[in-house]
Parts: sequence; structure tokens; C-alpha cells
Amino acid sequence: MKNKPFKIAVASGKGGVGKTMLASSLAILFSRAKKKIVACDCDVDAPNLSIWLNETGKPEKTSKLSTLYKPEIDRKKCTNCGLCASNCRFNALSISKNKLKFNYFLCEGCGVCELICPNKAITLKPVNNGEIKIRKTKYGFPLISGHLLPGESNSGKVVVETKNKAEKYNYDIMIIDSAPGTGCPVIASLQDSNLVVLITEPTPSAFSDLKKVIQTVEYFKLPYLVVINKWDINKKLSKKIEAEYNNKLLGKISYDQKIFQAISELIPIPESNLQAKNEIDLIFNKIKEKIKQNQYV
Repeated sequence: MKNKPFKIAVASGKGGVGKTMLASSLAILFSRAKKKIVACDCDVDAPNLSIWLNETGKPEKTSKLSTLYKPEIDRKKCTNCGLCASNCRFNALSISKNKLKFNYFLCEGCGVCELICPNKAITLKPVNNGEIKIRKTKYGFPLISGHLLPGESNSGKVVVETKNKAEKYNYDIMIIDSAPGTGCPVIASLQDSNLVVLITEPTPSAFSDLKKVIQTVEYFKLPYLVVINKWDINKKLSKKIEAEYNNKLLGKISYDQKIFQAISELIPIPESNLQAKNEIDLIFNKIKEKIKQNQYV
């Protein structure tokens, strides 16, 4: 019987807690375990999974992406009546000196202006708001990175298109590096995941944000496990997190300034001699065992 593809989303409520470090490490370790991997960077506002994988060269393929529509105004038809401006809830349209003005960066592409214009002077047109970059990593698996262009919106749809591109590959395990938080790009990243690995750190803000993202995960009824990064910087709070999520605790990673040195030198954690390497190995083995128990791979 053919193995069922398995999707692991690595997420966090707070940014900067080690999400991409863990996602990159899991992708490498699963590839070493002879699994067909596809890595998917869905932190489209600030994609950096390629850096943690030491894949900083030019991508093999870059494709433009349009998930957003914005109005184009036919000045010959427009009478500057202001009806569209008075109904634009984002204030992207306004009347100044008896002339219709359009602010591109305030527009969300909702389409109300096109619907309400009595003279059919406004037409929504697709705009290039993102890119998908594809790399073949030195580990043999593809890395699909979604990029939201500066000043653009609709990050959730860019994530969806990035994952759709990743789905075209034959894989056993898809590793999804999510954006932090609980917004649209996170929800799009978590969609259809078989397992969500939530990483946090023992600080009040990270612990609070962990609870928020867990509410999101539980709302969509997704199984999740928790990793505490830098657990030893606040052992008291780490113990509190462990106690609260005891049956969900997947592992802990120690604080080590050499991790920052490793990433600055573009050395992936599994290729280092750091303590974090051994701790992430243990986390990886636990995930692999839990997947086997569920007969997915």
C-alpha cells in the first residue's frame, strides 16, 4: 500500500522563537531518513528558510503571482461623481479638487467601486503581488518559497498558491514553515496539515502568543505538539509550560549563542556540532515514531 503523504506545519505565536531553525532541521533530517521531502516556505512576508538551508544562490525558477485585483479607472467614462469614494471603506478612493484620486497602497481589491460605479468607469485588473521561487537543495529535495512583494497584500492567497505549487511534487513529507501569529497566512499554512509543531520560548509574550495559536489550531481540530526553545533562559516559566502542555510536549532546545554564529556562517543546525543538533535529533525521532504509530509512513 502506498504511503500517505504527511504534512507537518511548524508554527509559532510569536516571531523569532526558532520556527525556521526547526523547520529547516526537520526537512534535512527527514531527507536523510530516505523520505521524499518538499520544503515549503509559507512565511511569505519574510521568507528565510533558504538561508537556514544554505540555499542563498539564484533560484532555478521564479514565477510571478497574481492573487489580487485592483481598480483601473477609465477617465473618459468617469464623471468624478464620488459615489465610489464614499463607499470605499479603505479610503483608497477620494475626491480632490473635483477629481477622483486612487491610493494604490490603501486598496484591498474588494471590488465595491466596480460594482457601484454608475458609468462602468472602473474595472478590476489583476496585479503582480507575489512570486514563487523554486530551488533544488543540495539535500535533494525542492524548496518552494512564496514571496509577497513589498507594499502588497493578500498574503494568505500567496500562501495557498505556494502550497499548491508544492503539491505538484511527489513527496512523503511536506515541511511547511508558517508565518508567526494567527492571521490569514498562518491559517492558510495550517490548512490540511496532519501535524502542527508549535515552537515557543519561556518568555511571557511567547507563552501568551502560544496560547493564541493553540486556540487557532484547536478551532480547526488539528493535532499539535509543543517544543520549548531556549528553555534554560527561564527555567521557572519552562516548567510552567511543560506542566500545562505535558501530554503535548515534544522536546526542548537549549539556548546557545553559537546558533547565531552558525546561521551567520550559513551552517544548518544538523551539520553543526552544537547541543541543539542532538536535541533536535531527539525531537525528530519522536515525530518519526508518532507518524509510524499512525501508519502514515
